[in-house]
Amino acid sequence: MSENDLMCFDHGKFRKLAEIGIGLIGFGIFFTFLGILLFFDRGLLALGNIFSLAGVAILLGWRSTLALFTNRANYKGSASFLLGLFFIFVRWPIVGILLEIYGCVFLFSGFWSSIKVFLYHIPVLGWVIRFISPVAESEL
Repeated sequence: MSENDLMCFDHGKFRKLAEIGIGLIGFGIFFTFLGILLFFDRGLLALGNIFSLAGVAILLGWRSTLALFTNRANYKGSASFLLGLFFIFVRWPIVGILLEIYGCVFLFSGFWSSIKVFLYHIPVLGWVIRFISPVAESEL
């Protein structure tokens, strides 16, 4: 890349991709939640997983997503998440969801502090979280 290419970075395109990624993650969470409510419907759970993975890949970028899943510290989370995805596809949705939840918590454990700060700034949810677990002002 030349210096001129770096100066012409299109921030609007990046913002639109980020919005698409967040939207796909939202659809993934919705379909996963709906699949759990409908007695672990395999099709909705698989659709939720596909949307979530595509959203993470678009939001973080393909290289960062690949680095996240192949990082040596994240092997346990990656293996359990992918094994959970496999169990959902072979009609063992309860085991699959449990493995995926464990994998997600392990994979995204480095992001929890950022997620916590974000949740504090959501009007009603932030007030509820602060009431349940008080936090020092220095963390915000």
